[in-house]
Amino acid sequence: MYEAIGALLRNHILICGACAWAVAQVLKTIIYGLVHKEIRWERMFGDGGMPSGHSATVSAMATAAGMRYGLDTFEFAITCMMAIIVMHDAMGVRMETGKQGKVLNEMIEFFRVEGFTEAFKKNDKNYAFWEASLKEFVGHTPLQVIVGCVLGIIVALLLNLW
Repeated sequence: MYEAIGALLRNHILICGACAWAVAQVLKTIIYGLVHKEIRWERMFGDGGMPSGHSATVSAMATAAGMRYGLDTFEFAITCMMAIIVMHDAMGVRMETGKQGKVLNEMIEFFRVEGFTEAFKKNDKNYAFWEASLKEFVGHTPLQVIVGCVLGIIVALLLNLW
């Protein structure tokens, strides 16, 4: 068991990814607090926002793999392609999901205000849906992804010097 934990702690690629994610999440929480004048601790582990933690994680791993194994290796190829897919997804499907969540939350709030709540309660088995809010921070803007990517590269470069 201790050998397995030691092996994980010696995995430079994994450490780079985890550190880049942690730095991105701390920065995301601070930036959110500065912009909105309130600290929301769920931002520390939440999706969406500036910078992209997903982008920082995968770009740090790809950078570390390229530095450790070389740019012509399968390790770099796998992490690089994974990074491209994750960052593309963050700006595409996940961003659209967040937009849809925002629109649906506005519609649900409209129905609540207009007194439709009782009708939904009587006719909908999934009434709990109408009392909940959908997540709106799901995806990222291109700028958030680029900043996360650059942050991940910087973290990997700094950890490589260490």
